Amino acid sequence: MHTGTENGNGAPVHTPDPTALAHLELILSGAYPLPGFMGEAEARAAAGGALPDGTPWPIPVTLPVPAELSGAERVVLADPEGAPLAELQVQGAWEAGPDAPDGLGPGHRLAGEVRLAGPPAYGALRHLRLAPAELRARREAQGASGPLLAVVARGPLHHRALARIRAAADRIGDGAPAEVLLLVDVPLESQGQAPAVLAAEPLLPPRTWTAALTLPPGADGGRVAPYIARAFGATHLLGDGGEGEDASPLPVVDPGPWRYDTAKGAWRPAAEVAEGDAADEPSADEVEEMLARGRTLPAWSTPARVAAELARLRPARTRRGLTVLFTGLSGSGKSTVARAVAEGIRRSGRTLTLLDGDVVRRMLSKGLTFSREDRDMNVRRIGYVASEITRHGGVAVCAPIAPYAATRAEVRSMVEENGDFFLVHVATPLEECERRDRKGLYAKARAGEIPAFTGISDPYEEPADADLVLDTTGQDPADSAAEVLTALRAGGWLPGAPDGAGRD
Repeated sequence: MHTGTENGNGAPVHTPDPTALAHLELILSGAYPLPGFMGEAEARAAAGGALPDGTPWPIPVTLPVPAELSGAERVVLADPEGAPLAELQVQGAWEAGPDAPDGLGPGHRLAGEVRLAGPPAYGALRHLRLAPAELRARREAQGASGPLLAVVARGPLHHRALARIRAAADRIGDGAPAEVLLLVDVPLESQGQAPAVLAAEPLLPPRTWTAALTLPPGADGGRVAPYIARAFGATHLLGDGGEGEDASPLPVVDPGPWRYDTAKGAWRPAAEVAEGDAADEPSADEVEEMLARGRTLPAWSTPARVAAELARLRPARTRRGLTVLFTGLSGSGKSTVARAVAEGIRRSGRTLTLLDGDVVRRMLSKGLTFSREDRDMNVRRIGYVASEITRHGGVAVCAPIAPYAATRAEVRSMVEENGDFFLVHVATPLEECERRDRKGLYAKARAGEIPAFTGISDPYEEPADADLVLDTTGQDPADSAAEVLTALRAGGWLPGAPDGAGRD
């Protein structure tokens, strides 16, 4: 989220956060039957499942803004590259408390109608981001008037999903398969898994329409998807027995569970498959593990076209970009271990970049202070550089203190858009870190000479999501590094067996 200077008309320019940006695009395209962002009364009503006039609507649609915009009369809403998308005519400002109806916590919100300022250019698969009216017009031009089955795809379509779609289309069709509307949920900033979804298009019913869009994250996306599908002209929604389908504004078509019949070599309704002949498709975790190890996905489970695209998107971990982030108190030993790990990774044959905390401070983050805001910015800069290294298939090893959980989560999210993330918590106790204090920093911090020093006068939030926890107390750094390298080999990110790792 970024708030910039005023535009040529004197209105401040604001880039909404990713959720509000997704809402904005859906409002402007006509996928939402809303003129703009909601005030508090509307948001609380929507949290209960309806607009104030009683019209069913499943989620609050709000615009969080920084405090300096709370008194604005007009705001230009821009994409992350600064291009104007819309102008918000502010009709109300409200302060959300801990019980905010949008679930986003305390902060300022603006409400009002939005007016298109320019055609959107930012966002992956822009050529497929059709407005509902455009797709309806295309169908009408081709004389389509029968049922239209909406399928919301957030991940690849394997054989089981394709079989269920064909069965649902046959069920609602009038003697022939109904047309299908494939709504592909795509992140704004990247294509995500969309190429693997689109690889299955030739295997869908012959009259399939495809549109890309960005749904709000989490459960909100699932709740609002049927309303968006209805705006595109869908008459039915493919279901899977999930929660909330009884509240869908479209009739839900659920073909029920399907299993692979090994005797007949086909996917069939589960009730028609003998138990001894039944097989279930691999879980998402099992698919990810097969891809990570460079194994071919089974042909009975995944179409060859989809499998090939998945293998391209998620190559074996030995060829996949990786960020290894070491976090811990000053003096915990993280930099020493990180350097040894970096050398081991380099010797394994992988392209390696070491982003050590002190070096980054001198080069990438020169001029930043040690305020919380600047420390967060330092870690974000490291995360951005690491994500770019990861995106290009390299390995980045980083060793900042990174004391705050929220900032570490931002870095993880940034990196995992492009590759893998491995978090090492160097959990050496504070007493041991102070004993090692070669620079005398802890002594100065306890004397009040260094304000906001992590572990003394400022908190260190221990990770709950660490992939590996190390305590370097009384341990040779080479042994600590060996532990990390063993974990990376065991996970498949480095070639070779894990036995004896770390001494090379």
